[in-house]
Amino acid sequence: MKKLLGSPKKILSGSLSVFFLAVILFWLKTYAAYQIEFDLGIENKLQKFLLFINPISSSLLFLGIALLFRKRGQNVMLVFMNFILTFLLYANVVYYRFFNDFITVPVLLQTKTNSGQLGDSVLSLMSPWDVFYFTDTILLILFLVFKVVKPLKGNNRRPAAFVIAAAVIVFLFNLGLAEKDRPQLLSRSFDRNYLVKYLGTYNFTIYDMIQNAKSSSQRAMADSSDIVDVENYIKANYTAPNPEYFGKAKGMNVIYVSMESLQNFIIDYKIDGQEVTPFLNSIAHNGEAFYFKNVFHQTGQGKTSDAEFMMENSLFPMSQGAVFVNKAQNTYQAMPGILKGQNYTSAVFHGNYKTFWNRNEIYKAFGYDKFYDAEYYDMSEENTKNYGMKDVPFFEQSMPLLTGLKQPFYTKFITLSNHFPFKMDEGDTDFPAGEFGDDSVVNNYFQSAHYMDHALEMFFNDLKTSGLYDHTVVVLYGDHYGISENHNEAMANVVGKEINDFENAQLQRIPLFIHVPGVKGNIVDSYGGQVDVSPTVLHLLGTDTKDYMQIGSDLLSPQHQQTVAFRNGDFVSPEITHLGEKTYSNATGELVDGKQYKDQSDQANMKLKISDEIVYKDLLRFYTPQGFKKIDPKDYSYVKKTDTK
Repeated sequence: MKKLLGSPKKILSGSLSVFFLAVILFWLKTYAAYQIEFDLGIENKLQKFLLFINPISSSLLFLGIALLFRKRGQNVMLVFMNFILTFLLYANVVYYRFFNDFITVPVLLQTKTNSGQLGDSVLSLMSPWDVFYFTDTILLILFLVFKVVKPLKGNNRRPAAFVIAAAVIVFLFNLGLAEKDRPQLLSRSFDRNYLVKYLGTYNFTIYDMIQNAKSSSQRAMADSSDIVDVENYIKANYTAPNPEYFGKAKGMNVIYVSMESLQNFIIDYKIDGQEVTPFLNSIAHNGEAFYFKNVFHQTGQGKTSDAEFMMENSLFPMSQGAVFVNKAQNTYQAMPGILKGQNYTSAVFHGNYKTFWNRNEIYKAFGYDKFYDAEYYDMSEENTKNYGMKDVPFFEQSMPLLTGLKQPFYTKFITLSNHFPFKMDEGDTDFPAGEFGDDSVVNNYFQSAHYMDHALEMFFNDLKTSGLYDHTVVVLYGDHYGISENHNEAMANVVGKEINDFENAQLQRIPLFIHVPGVKGNIVDSYGGQVDVSPTVLHLLGTDTKDYMQIGSDLLSPQHQQTVAFRNGDFVSPEITHLGEKTYSNATGELVDGKQYKDQSDQANMKLKISDEIVYKDLLRFYTPQGFKKIDPKDYSYVKKTDTK
């Protein structure tokens, strides 16, 4: 190999000089991005070493592909591969700045689905300094054009074989050390952060492609026998309804309202002595609704769409990508379909276009009768921001559509105003911005949340005026976090304490309110998640969930299961918070021995496993509960001209 590639002293002046220069520059750039952009939780010297070497194998492998081409094609391919890898790195950088996560293949498919509607949010995450991520690509082009280094030429396929072999050897060495520090890394890790920390962004992408292909094959290989173990587990863990509340809302209308990016810390929070969310605060304390103060979001990469999926199916979202995009062809037994047997009309109200998050397809699988999207609203400039309609005109223009529905109805409203980066248009609110050291995001959040709270109060007043309020169950829920851990320094000023991993997990609480006419509400301390909402509402409506394949349990039941699983495999309960390999006491925030909570860990992992069996294998096509009429997506159309409303 030394004879083929030359001595180290001659590498940068030999026939492969430009190749090795490209490898070194790309390796160092990637390592710099790790240090500057990503918070990977490096804890020991071995992890530091692995972070330093993990770009080497992928740099050698992908750039080495250029050596397989002929003559000048090698140089073109070298620049091209460098650009593609750089683009992937930079895409991960921008994505991580908001989501604290890494891009997967399903996410790339979602980008295609949602293209053209992400502009403002993406631009706000970019910086002029980001051009430096493409510096090595630019330098390579200049070096080749002006012949600063020797371009690749001739037949380099034999050296290419050694380069690719070296890449494999380096990767296996890397993986061996990683397995020593994190046993069974590839088989039991739900957390992409671990995979990137140990293997790197590019090797993670390869792993993700393999996992995505495996996921696609699971449905094809599944058969009716696979539902047996799932059914046995779910029925063994069924939570009976609370007889005090079961059927108290029978025959009533239902309205779900997705409160975009609203986190629970905002409830009762004040800026300059003024309540940020005075309306939500009032219903939390006046007995008009149940206020669940320890409910956590459990979303993955699908964010708002994941929340919708859990709230209506009581199943977990996918670990990578979004069910709405990747599993829209599945069979579901969602809330609209379940209530169809009780003669409910179902509709969604959303001030954005129906194709966003592939809603126009998956809503058909859920059994929604109507979908009122942007085509039904005045989308003029003064009425829109971020992803669509501002909340106030959205609710105002929705009321005539809502009152025109046949009752009883099951409906969902998806708000949009309180969305990253949260900046409000002049005149929309006079509420003061925060002063917490983050003008671009955190300070704006309080104005945006206050605006949404005002819109919700107007909506409730309209429900009362229309006569709907007294026979309508209203469910208000935060869909996911609004402020990521990239803004923890400012958030420490907001909550008055340092935000470590434990405190960040506590910030994943989202507000949940359930108003039931004629039923006195209260503040509920029980721990729960978004998968628990569907069985809770169905039991209030008098529909027993014992025959449905739902993972969650009734939040109002004395038997409610309070271990709350997160999509990445972490979990919380009233006693502890388990994150990665660490377990914290909720009472003190200090580390404790997690072995004594193995039963809770097993329960959280089993919930995820059973849910994944259902979703990835599309098992509900083999199971129909008694009284449930299967949904045929072909029966539904959301084209406005065919809709009578």
